[in-house]
Amino acid sequence: MQNKKNGTLFIIAAPSGAGKTSLIKALVEQIENLSVSISYTTREPRPDETDGECYYFIDENRFKELINQNCFLEYAKVFEHYYGTPRDWVEQELKAGNNIILEIDWQGSEQVNSQLRGSVSIFVLPPDYQTLKDRLVSRQNDDMETIEFRMDAAREEISHYKDFDYIVINDDFDTAVSEIEAIITASNLGKCRQSGFYDEFVEQIMAEQ
Repeated sequence: MQNKKNGTLFIIAAPSGAGKTSLIKALVEQIENLSVSISYTTREPRPDETDGECYYFIDENRFKELINQNCFLEYAKVFEHYYGTPRDWVEQELKAGNNIILEIDWQGSEQVNSQLRGSVSIFVLPPDYQTLKDRLVSRQNDDMETIEFRMDAAREEISHYKDFDYIVINDDFDTAVSEIEAIITASNLGKCRQSGFYDEFVEQIMAEQ
């Protein structure tokens, strides 16, 4: 067959400390044809981060130029820094049949859903409030004032969980990975998301004698 399935865009959002990044890393390692979109950001790289791998690091003036050029599928200012998803790369990958994960917040999810049909959104919840706070503390990256600020932001993020297609509670890590993997597999088989592919496939079957 010459026609091929389009890729599916998966949006995964979660409050800080819910384990989203670790889940996504495991999913990409386990699932073929699945990759994470690399965002642009105005924050400084951390010691273990390389430009072009975790993020594309640019200054605020350049970021605003890209906004004006409509280069972002979505963007937001989070904790005083801008983050944005490159529009052209995502659209090209989907047309090529590749599945993409966007690791963004609820605001970014709204922006993407307003522009791209057929995306699948997944919200990851922590098992409880204390576990979320303990995870932030155990990182040893922030002082307690910053952690409390992140917890306030987490409550705001969690309040939008109903806006997503699927909810996964990250209590047991392996179970959460399996549940998201099942969502990805089922979504890629959905008739409504791949109607063009299946229409041509069935037409070829019906034409054979």
